[in-house]
Amino acid sequence: MQPFSRRRFLFTASAALAAARISRSAPQQEIVPKLLDHILIGSPDLEKGIAFVEERTGVRAAFGGVHPGAGTRNALLSLGSNRYLEIIAPDPQQPNTEDKRNLRSLDEPVIVGYAQHPGDIEAFAKRLKGEGFEATGPAPGSRKRPDGRVLNWKTLALQDDAGGLFPFFIEWGSGTIHPSVDAPQGCSLELFEAIATEQTLVPLRHRAGQLNLDLKIGPGRTPHLHAIVAGPKGRLDITF
Repeated sequence: MQPFSRRRFLFTASAALAAARISRSAPQQEIVPKLLDHILIGSPDLEKGIAFVEERTGVRAAFGGVHPGAGTRNALLSLGSNRYLEIIAPDPQQPNTEDKRNLRSLDEPVIVGYAQHPGDIEAFAKRLKGEGFEATGPAPGSRKRPDGRVLNWKTLALQDDAGGLFPFFIEWGSGTIHPSVDAPQGCSLELFEAIATEQTLVPLRHRAGQLNLDLKIGPGRTPHLHAIVAGPKGRLDITF
């Protein structure tokens, strides 16, 4: 048996409680945000991250490409219509690029963020500014797929994302194939939620409502994100 990392030790009890809740109660549409676009799982090494997910779900993520200037590369698998899982890791061909997510320091794969699609991102950004939210963007981004096709998007990042509990926002470019369409199939998202302490639960739920997040936020000892991905072989139960 592999020893638990300190990160996993802190979150195991909360994750177990959440898994128990899912078996007792809510149907899938009540525990998966409708506007969730993708979940990012960070790994210190891409191949190890791919193997980690495949061992638990039975589906092997396909190489997606590199992010020039960001120091990372990724692999993807579909979670159904307009939703996917992204495994992101340092790109060894970009050794001098700053690792903003500090992926190399991870002991094991964990959730490092997620994205929501707000529709017209320019209009959304304007509304947030009018309501006093500070954000960076919308900023353009792109990535070349292994088949040569280029994906284009715009992203908007909150200045205060509640310590990673809130998403960044993405709008895919016109004509861009959403990664969920042709990424490896067979997995589905059973649960995605945020856990907050009792002291911060009410204000976080209020802010989530202002941001139009249909995110389930439950109480726990430590703040973190929690996802359960079901595949033909089993379930990936993962936290941040």
